[in-house]
Amino acid sequence: MAKLRMALTFVIVLLASACSQHTSEPGHTVTIMTFNVENLFDNSDDPGKDDRDYLPIQAKQSDEHREACARVEVESWRNRCLTIDWTDDIIERKLTVIADAILQVNEGRGPDIVALQEVENLGILERLRTEYLGDADYLPGILIEGNDARGIDVAFLSRLPLNGVPQLHDIKFEESFRERGGDTRGILQADFFLPDGSLLTGFSVHFPAPYHPTEMRVAAYGTLNNLLADLPGDRYVFAAGDFNTTSAEDAARAMLDRYVRPYWTVSNDLCSGCKGSSYYAADDTWSFLDMVLWRPCCGEDTTWQVRADSVRTANRTAAQVRTDGSPRRFSLPDGGGVSDHWPVVLTVESK
Repeated sequence: MAKLRMALTFVIVLLASACSQHTSEPGHTVTIMTFNVENLFDNSDDPGKDDRDYLPIQAKQSDEHREACARVEVESWRNRCLTIDWTDDIIERKLTVIADAILQVNEGRGPDIVALQEVENLGILERLRTEYLGDADYLPGILIEGNDARGIDVAFLSRLPLNGVPQLHDIKFEESFRERGGDTRGILQADFFLPDGSLLTGFSVHFPAPYHPTEMRVAAYGTLNNLLADLPGDRYVFAAGDFNTTSAEDAARAMLDRYVRPYWTVSNDLCSGCKGSSYYAADDTWSFLDMVLWRPCCGEDTTWQVRADSVRTANRTAAQVRTDGSPRRFSLPDGGGVSDHWPVVLTVESK
């Protein structure tokens, strides 16, 4: 199944690239969004993936399902496995509020590129694109099935045409951490044509969660920066996603100063008045788990550069915000909220 999906992805993106034309337009802008959509699942069992939480309740009545849920050690997760009723109506609600959050940018058109995290498969991504974002003119979605045990993947939606076939790069962890690999995602690379014909390489990322050792995120930054180093020096490059680096970890280990700022322009450094993209109620802290990174390029000869006043958290739909002003995660049974992450938006412009 995974191989079939991968093959289908390659065919779709190659056709999209062949059929799309880039144009040269002075003063053009390209807007990039990162958005962790928090468990965007369909409600069909995906063989080989632990997606049993996201099934309709009638599919959860077998002894096999109940026994599998009983083996889940965390009580809240065990209850979720047993009781969530992931119906067609709930999926429609989830897709609607995600689309609304995306379309709040660019006067209702949405960003030019969206890097997405926690998408189950290409099928649900294509439903989002065609049924709920149809007027945004996104080309077919880009998703390559990875090794995450739950089946959540990184992806792209873009109006910019592709150059070549996307790749999914595994993160290189030390041997002592490899048993945790089933709870990690690769780095998705896609090359796009900018409106003037220049190439733009994008990376969509979802680094290991904060409960994993810091060294795993260090390895993820190392893999990303090695991929950056392999690209031509005159290539425009961005990385966008959920980097899972909390403000506490950054303060204690100087993560951004050591592994990010030497190579990248960081969106949250330019986000005036922003608290963060994610809130942790247990210790009342905000973090920019979600970032858009831009690799400065080409010195005085650069054409594309970040517009400093463009960076913001896209949190202006009513469904995104709790009464205390923090992100409102998608909840059941009411289907309220959107995600426990706010999207982050950055615009680059040509001279």
